[in-house]
Amino acid sequence: MKSNNPFLDYVERIASTYEQAKHLSISQSSVTGSSKKITSDSRVLLFSPHPDDECITGLLPLRLQRELGMEVINVPVTFGSNKKRQAERAEELIAACSFLGWKNHQQRNDFQSLKVEDIVHCLEKFQPEIIFVPHKGDWNTRHVSTHNLVMDALQCMSNDYSCTVIETEFWAAMTDPNLMVAADAISVADLMAATAQHAGEVIRNPYHLTLPAWMQDNVRRGSELVGGQGAEVPDFLFATLYRLSHFSGGKMSKAGEPGKIIPMGELNKKVLG
Repeated sequence: MKSNNPFLDYVERIASTYEQAKHLSISQSSVTGSSKKITSDSRVLLFSPHPDDECITGLLPLRLQRELGMEVINVPVTFGSNKKRQAERAEELIAACSFLGWKNHQQRNDFQSLKVEDIVHCLEKFQPEIIFVPHKGDWNTRHVSTHNLVMDALQCMSNDYSCTVIETEFWAAMTDPNLMVAADAISVADLMAATAQHAGEVIRNPYHLTLPAWMQDNVRRGSELVGGQGAEVPDFLFATLYRLSHFSGGKMSKAGEPGKIIPMGELNKKVLG
């Protein structure tokens, strides 16, 4: 008996499109939008627990690059616990960053996890205006240890050092994000394509294909977590949530209330404080 539920066709189309997308392949030469590396004194550093985290949470870095001309540099903190895959993951990471036009700074060549002094070296060398790091409660042990590592490194910096700190979420949602960044279809598709460069990971779990759904749910959550309880849902379909803070004089201060929602075309450094 055929269902007369008017939403059945909608759900079946989603499932069908997902199955079709499993067979898609991507090459670096087919990227749309800006994929050229940018060299600038205005820099963004991503401290990524594993290769692929830079893509999954990379919407705001991508917009900073494309809209404000900032140089984006990814710093892999680990290459995963599977030693047999580490060299492959390093190559996949280079391909993913190249696809997005980002630089990849491999601090150590032996695939060992970075230490506090390695993070300090990166901060001193690149003098980033903005750094990205997982939030403290992001469940995965490497995500949590990466957060702690970067926070410890910041405390080793001189008192005149300052930067904007943006915390990311993936494995566990933040209860208090204060920044929702919108994405257009091109941005989402490019992040999916970059994530797909991590071929050995997505072949066992095609999580790049569920990135749009995750970003849709971020709009649902962020409309009230960032916009305030009872706020209207903004007029965009995809977003990533972050927590924005400022580090200065050896102290971290969370950006003030209310939270900030950044639609497409409205990104500037003033918005980020």
